[in-house]
Amino acid sequence: MEFDDYGTFIGYFDLAQASLYLFWLFFAGLIIYLQRENMREGYPLENDDGTQAGNDGPFPLPNPKTFKLPHGRGTYTVPNNDPVDDRPLAMEQMPMSAGSPFDPTGDPMVDGIGPAAWCMRADEPELDGHAHPKIKPMRLLNDFSVVSWRDCRGLPVQAHDGAVIGHISDLWVDVPEQLVRYLEIELVDEGGKRLAPAQLVKIKSDRVSVHSLYEKHFAGIPVTKSDAQVTKLEEEKICAYWCGGKLYADPERLESQI
Repeated sequence: MEFDDYGTFIGYFDLAQASLYLFWLFFAGLIIYLQRENMREGYPLENDDGTQAGNDGPFPLPNPKTFKLPHGRGTYTVPNNDPVDDRPLAMEQMPMSAGSPFDPTGDPMVDGIGPAAWCMRADEPELDGHAHPKIKPMRLLNDFSVVSWRDCRGLPVQAHDGAVIGHISDLWVDVPEQLVRYLEIELVDEGGKRLAPAQLVKIKSDRVSVHSLYEKHFAGIPVTKSDAQVTKLEEEKICAYWCGGKLYADPERLESQI
């Protein structure tokens, strides 16, 4: 087909159909781009034994990109082949077939297995937009007070077996979000202080009740290096320990529940 002039070309050119094809091409490119960007962290994949797994997906890994971290915390390049966590895990696969579950061989709450697992986050506090630690104890915040939440400071803490293991000595607040993240527990007999995630305790009128842990477990809660801030790695370990108690604190919890 020959076109005599511009007008004839426009007469035979389907602009709506061309727009549809261009949209399809753009959308396909967008999907490929987003999928590859999604592969920056967590890749390359690993097998259960820690060896590097093959890329079974249709898209290759993206080229490494370096990000400048805020507040002078350096740079971070992904993807990379640097081992993030090379801890030997105290567990074994039974039976030895692909996809079979792993059974803990030690103390899973201490070893970080199953629901008590934690990842190797940076051992530094999470910062707000002004480069200040986000989570602080209320004793250091003169402009914070308990208004709509029950102030449980001073109440005894009761473990799941009924033992009173200490009392609430302070509340740790997420300053930008203005909510309580952790309860600070001062253990009896000068056992030190431990943090409890606010979501894993039940605050009653006369006590704070704990379901996750028994009396014997409180001394094993990971401690913080500072009494004024908590790092992201410490948060990982503390929350993992408490959540792991939901399954591992009592052998009966490992069985099927009705």
